[in-house]
Amino acid sequence: MTLWEINRITPAAFATALGEVFEHSPWVAERASAARPFASIAALHDAMMGVVRAAPANLQLALIRAHPELAGKAAIRGELTADSTIEQSRAGLNQCSADELARLTALNTAYNARFGFPFILAVKGFDRAGILREFALRVERDRNAELEEALKQIARITRFRLDAILAE
Repeated sequence: MTLWEINRITPAAFATALGEVFEHSPWVAERASAARPFASIAALHDAMMGVVRAAPANLQLALIRAHPELAGKAAIRGELTADSTIEQSRAGLNQCSADELARLTALNTAYNARFGFPFILAVKGFDRAGILREFALRVERDRNAELEEALKQIARITRFRLDAILAE
């Protein structure tokens, strides 16, 4: 689909086309639709992130919590969205050794216990070792810093996703 087409389809079609860019959170696309037309993918992404930033804290937290753990239970059960499956596979998370998987499981558990939401990282450009290093660093941070970082990572993830599905 092109940006030109996105700017011209109905709000319902817009929400359908872009509803899963933000993991299990079609409300972002639904609300961003009203800001059309978009001059660029960057403008579209800025509008979508504006919707996220303007949302109340409980809705932002729900968006964060809609993301799966890295190499977590949903990945093991094959329950990730298509986008998350591709992203985690490209980072090699589907090829973890037993030790790496145990470390990721421990970090997922510790991170969720500390912050109340999953660790989110735009894994593009990371290998398993880099992901583990980043995870170990961030699990030690304070909650407010991690809430902000989670939203920044969601912004990176969603920009990659928009670039993959749209042409200007």
